[in-house]
Amino acid sequence: MTDLANRTVLIAGATSASGRAVARALLDAGARVVAVGSDQERLDALEAELPELVGERADLTDGDDVLELAMRVHARVGDVDGVIHLVGGWRGGGGLAGQTEEDYRVLERSFTALRYVSRAFYDDLVASPAGRIAIVSSTTVERPTAGGANYTAVKAASESWMRSVAQGFAKSGSPAAAVTFRVQSLAGLEERLAASVVDLWRADAAELNGSVTELTA
Repeated sequence: MTDLANRTVLIAGATSASGRAVARALLDAGARVVAVGSDQERLDALEAELPELVGERADLTDGDDVLELAMRVHARVGDVDGVIHLVGGWRGGGGLAGQTEEDYRVLERSFTALRYVSRAFYDDLVASPAGRIAIVSSTTVERPTAGGANYTAVKAASESWMRSVAQGFAKSGSPAAAVTFRVQSLAGLEERLAASVVDLWRADAAELNGSVTELTA
């Protein structure tokens, strides 16, 4: 087990309400935080609210942009010990026939971002003595609905990707862990999520790796 003192954690999708809560909790626990978002105005507001963090603007759905982000992060703060992926959103409704391709493409961006970001920082996490990566998924993966088919398909794909990351960690012998949190809705659970993220560095990596935890109020 380890702690967060002097660990560097990157938050993807940091300007959301949950991102702000996670950033604040990590800073309070002694971590260095890199906050990544796509909207410079919202990033500026976050940096004004939490001046200790490092803000970085990037389009996480663009592979070249993510590679450039990784180079900037390494130049500014060195290797990272954690990645918290909070890129997401909801579009759905209208039953199965109402699941449009446009909606799917918008939702798929979160999975694309996860693939790019996890690959870009994978070597950092494997090399760290306390590597952690976590995503927020949905309880609908176990209880899908017709009206949320696009959304749930993307979340299921993200969970599958995380299981692959977990297997890679285990195969490498690294003390790193890939973790999935599931929620019905993040609204109202921001502080619970933030505390759970901090706790990732207080638990044994072997027990965490590949785990799925449902967060409830």
